[in-house]
Amino acid sequence: MDIRIGVTDNPQPIVLQLADDTDRDDLKARIDTAISGGEGVLWLTDDKGKEVAVPAARLAFVELGPAGSNPIGFG
Repeated sequence: MDIRIGVTDNPQPIVLQLADDTDRDDLKARIDTAISGGEGVLWLTDDKGKEVAVPAARLAFVELGPAGSNPIGFG
């Protein structure tokens, strides 16, 4: 599943490819919690194990793509 995260005051979104077996509902709940709290950090792990932290107060948008999608490259 791909995810794009907009961060305020940053023109480039963060783009990650998450594992295809990522629980979409759990991910959405974690995003909701981070946004509603307004403080803290949203931690995500991509399909290669790299961890990324996004300050919850800086979230501008979050876009979830379908499982198995690949937004980068050709094909």
